[in-house]
Amino acid sequence: MSALPALAPWQQRAYAQAADAISAGHFGHASLITGPEKIGKRLVAEHLAQRVLCLAPRTDGEACGQCRSCQLFASRAQMDTLEVRPDGSPAHPWGRSAHPDLYFLGYEINAKTGKPRAEIVIEQVRALTEKLGLTAQLGGAQVVIIEPADAVNWHAWNAVLKSLEEPQPGRYLWLLSSSPARLPATIRSRCQRLDVRLPPQPEALHWLHQRGHAEAVAAEALQAARGHPGLADAWAAGDGLALRREVFKDAQALQHKQIEPIQTAQRWVADTRAGERLGHLAEFALREAAGLTDPAATRRLAARFDAANRARDLLRTAVRADLTVLDALLLWH
Repeated sequence: MSALPALAPWQQRAYAQAADAISAGHFGHASLITGPEKIGKRLVAEHLAQRVLCLAPRTDGEACGQCRSCQLFASRAQMDTLEVRPDGSPAHPWGRSAHPDLYFLGYEINAKTGKPRAEIVIEQVRALTEKLGLTAQLGGAQVVIIEPADAVNWHAWNAVLKSLEEPQPGRYLWLLSSSPARLPATIRSRCQRLDVRLPPQPEALHWLHQRGHAEAVAAEALQAARGHPGLADAWAAGDGLALRREVFKDAQALQHKQIEPIQTAQRWVADTRAGERLGHLAEFALREAAGLTDPAATRRLAARFDAANRARDLLRTAVRADLTVLDALLLWH
């Protein structure tokens, strides 16, 4: 019984490293799983969770695929297949799991606004801690996956820190982050680190071909994604490349004062992809800076790059999206 999607080669390498440590008894209570967005950190974590939660593992330590725990994983995988967002990610809210000893902590829906919170708050950690105070329902291990860990606010970190300082046998806490430097040093120092790294280009291209992308499209998408196969796959499968071209066209038009920043900002926030556009804008600044020798021009493009990334981060908070995007676009006009 296959419970989860197969791992890509670069994900398999990270998984094998952690699995060997688990088998040798060297895999600690808490781990920090890092890597770029969409590289597959969560899938690696879920494969590891299935391994440690299995009630009748095989002789090689892998999950049996038949026990009650593995059956629950299979049910959850089927649920995720049926319910996905437009970007292909599971649509179920964090915290919901078919497995009683597997817990997820992420952006929670605010009961007052009906929208996801901009951060992970202390009330979520406290509620989770209460559940972990109970015995594992299937009698085995317990696994907590927090993603994105860099969204945990400072008050909530104090509660997480208590869990890190009081490890319990058979309980695992895995923090998933694309920006581990944002985590407090006291947290990072108490976690083992597992990196999910970008693969070599030939391996990434081969994987994209296996995903059904034509050679030219795969190459363009991988170059646009700076070697990131997860992003390249998402862009090639949808309209990500077209959106990237649109952003580049807008940036050039802004530089020549052919369009206005205010109207452009309003258009960029009209859907839910302003953050994606700002990422492309930052990439365009990098591309424009390549080969420059003029210090003034380099500084100007560096400011544009920083402004786009700063605006992208601010969009995760309660700021006005149109004004935030406008601030980034004004530097191009």
